[in-house]
Amino acid sequence: MVDNIIRQMSKGTWYKLSLYINVILFFIIALFMYFLVKDCLTFSEEGGETWLFITRDIAFIAVALSLIFFQFFRNLYIIMRRSL
Repeated sequence: MVDNIIRQMSKGTWYKLSLYINVILFFIIALFMYFLVKDCLTFSEEGGETWLFITRDIAFIAVALSLIFFQFFRNLYIIMRRSL
């Protein structure tokens, strides 16, 4: 079912959707960078269980960055393949 929807999607629609996904990923990165700084500052004051929040922030940042880099290198590969 989902495979048919993806196959029927035009390139323009796919590019717009990809742009929106990247914008959302950058907002996620910015939000969790803020949380990371805030949690690191509270860790120095409180200690204790704050390391779990720091780990959560780093995990979300890592996943979002890996998705962005995957799209970047995939698109770069497609561009290189088309130009050769």
